[in-house]
This record gives sequence, C-alpha cells and structure tokens, in this order.
Amino acid sequence: MAEHYDLVAIGGGSGGLACAQRATEYGARAAVIESARLGGTCVNVGCVPKKVMWYASHLAELRELAPGYGFPPVPGGHDWQALREARDAYVARLNGIYEANLERRGVALLRGRARLTAPRAVEVNGGEVTADHVVIAVGGTPLVPDVPGADLGITSDGFFELDRCPDRAIVIGSGYVSVELAGVLNGLGADVTVLLRRDALLRSFDTMIGERVLEQMRADGITVETGVTPSALTGDTGAVSVESADGRRFGPADCVLWAAGRGPLTGELGLDAAGVRCDADGYINVDRFQCTNVDGVYAIGDVTGQAALTPVAIAAGRRLSDRLFGGMTDRHLDYDNIPTVVFTHPPTGTVGLSEAEARARHGDDAVRIYTSRFIPMIHALRARQEDKVPAVMKLVCAGPEERVVGLHVVGEGADEMLQGFAVAVRMGATKRDFDDTVAIHPTSAEELVTMR
Repeated sequence: MAEHYDLVAIGGGSGGLACAQRATEYGARAAVIESARLGGTCVNVGCVPKKVMWYASHLAELRELAPGYGFPPVPGGHDWQALREARDAYVARLNGIYEANLERRGVALLRGRARLTAPRAVEVNGGEVTADHVVIAVGGTPLVPDVPGADLGITSDGFFELDRCPDRAIVIGSGYVSVELAGVLNGLGADVTVLLRRDALLRSFDTMIGERVLEQMRADGITVETGVTPSALTGDTGAVSVESADGRRFGPADCVLWAAGRGPLTGELGLDAAGVRCDADGYINVDRFQCTNVDGVYAIGDVTGQAALTPVAIAAGRRLSDRLFGGMTDRHLDYDNIPTVVFTHPPTGTVGLSEAEARARHGDDAVRIYTSRFIPMIHALRARQEDKVPAVMKLVCAGPEERVVGLHVVGEGADEMLQGFAVAVRMGATKRDFDDTVAIHPTSAEELVTMR
C-alpha cells in the first residue's frame, strides 16, 4: 500500500523545502523527494557558491584600493584550489543543515527520482507515495545550444567544478549568469571575453543598468563582442574556439562557458500521466495561487518560468502552505515589485518597473525620471579617479503624486541598500516621501533621497 501524505514536494530546493516545512507548522504530514543534494540550484551551483566566488573577486578589487589608504601593496596571486575547497566545505555544511531541519520539523525525506503516475500519485525508486497535495518544485537547468562541438564548453554547473582559474575564458550570454561569472573570472585573473548575440547586456532590466554594466566591464579589461551567433565550438579541451555565424572566430580559450539561459527540469516528471499542462518551453502553467490545471497539483519556483529567484520560490512555497493548511484562503505571492540583485562589479540592484515599462503602462506624460551619477567615496583616495566608472541611480516615478514605481542602482553597496528601498516601493512611497527622509551621510544610499 502506498504511503500517504498531506503534502509531497517534488524537489528539495528552496521552494520545495520551504513549502513542506511550512506545512508541518500547521500539523500537516509532509514529505520532500530529492535525488541529489538538498538545497537545489541555489545552495549547490547557484546563489551561495556564486556569492562566495564574488566575495573573492571583490576582495581582489579592494586590494587595489588599499595603497590609497596607507596599506602597503599586496603581492599578487590567488589560490583558487584553496578557495574551492573552503567553498565546497561550506556548501556541504549547508546540505547537512537542510537535512537536519527536515528531521527536526518532521518532514520525511525520500531519496530518489520522482515521476508522476497519476494526479496525486508519485513513483519513487519503484515504490509509490500519494498525497492530497503534490507540489512540483524541481527547478531548472542551464541550456546549451544545439551546435557542433557544444560539449566542449561548460555551463554554470561546470564552473563550480573548475580546479583552477583559466588563463583565458570566453563567456557566451548577456544575462545575469554571464555578467556575474565573467566578473568573477576577470577579478581572479582570467583574460575574459564575453560574446553577446545582440548589442546589450541584461536586456530585461532598465537600459541604464545594461549600459552601465557594459561600461564597467570594459573598463575592468573584459572584452565584449556584440552580434555574435555561435555556430560551432572547435578545438580540444583547454584550447576551444567559438565560431560565429558571420565568420568571426574567437579563441582559443582554456574555458568556454555557456551562459545562454536556463530551462525547466520537467522532461522526466511524467506530467502527461498526471495531465499537467506546460507551455511550449516546458514551463508549468499556474494561476496566481500556484495551481496547475489539475486539482491538487501545484508548481512553484523556476519550473513555472516566473521570476527565477530563490526568495521567490521560498515565498511562493510558504504562501501555498499558508493557504492549504493555515486557513489563509486568499494567500498567494504578488509577483509585482520583486527586488533582485545581480552580483556584477560593483553590484546591481533593481525593483519595480523600468523606465520603458513605466512609460508603456502609465504614458509618457505621467512619468518623471530622476537620476544620479557619482564616484562613491571609497574611491576618493584612488590614485587615478578616471580608472573608476561612476555609480548610477535612477528613480522612475509615475502619476501626479510621483509614486516611485521603479528604482535602479549600479554601484558599491547596491545589494545591501536595495532591500529597504524595496519595502518603500512596495508600500507605494512617493518622491516626496523620499525627499522628506533624512539622508545618512556620507553614503551612496543617500543619493536616492536627495535627487532633484
């Protein structure tokens, strides 16, 4: 007889774990099915190890500023292997903490690959479990274009398996994975080339962000080539070249990294057997309550194609359990005004509408833009001020009351300052509210409340 649960989460990443653990707080009997390490992409090959690598690269950048503050120059060199070992040990500790948390909260951990055999029945390692509520939270995986020699490159997963910093690296892509990993590699000593299919970075963000990040990457010595459509990878491991459809050739490089997007891990889930509908790209269709078209089956996180961010998956999972077991009948995640940070050098933070989105939604006449461009104070003692590209900030305001509907920052501290400002934007703060807030001086964040 199949084991029965109130809720089964397929996927032990951020969303599935959060959903199951919240369910047990209401007394539900819950299980998580996972075949790999707990924590999903974020903990194992995403946010967490990426941020560790970003910190390393950032420290290398700060080392260049040290002489201006009276410290003797620090000799060059970096031990990539020591960093990798420390990073991987940290991730392993987190894996253990996640498993301990499940045990402490009474969530069953079922090890194995899951496959739906009916709307509320899941096969795991030849056995079957059933549940009143099945939550699909399997996440996504890096995409690799179907071109000859594509397997000569690596993805972001493979980046975390590198045992040394490559001397020469080519990164293909224009999104956040591309700019983040290119920045890390550059900061730790690699000669980096970024290949863009079009002519801009971070195209889903406000145009100011892509322009500023591109400006900084080039100032930092990263080569950025535009209009490149990869048609093949050639050569051998350790000496790979990228052929472009227009005849150009880039490389050879020690490492070619595909950063051309991610797709949902829905291919082997048995969605057809359960009758769950997906879109043309394999993302599971859900409504605002995370419900699929099948009663009792839900989907959260990256597998839905909605704001592929760890905190989004966590928030959606917790709200789903609040609704199913906590009596909060209208509880759901509002996908508007979700803040996000891209760990470029320096970081990028954004929340709300871009300028273009605001004009499309509210009309040109109703939108007013405020901007600031300045050199952060940490660079005041840099020997050559011209070596640093200024920080930039933008407030997008709409309506007669000038409600702040978008806020965008590229500069030191953007990652930390954004969280508080995101609360203000979500609460409907106006430009006057920003103006009436006393600035904290001297900081970069004060520019957001002193713009004219």
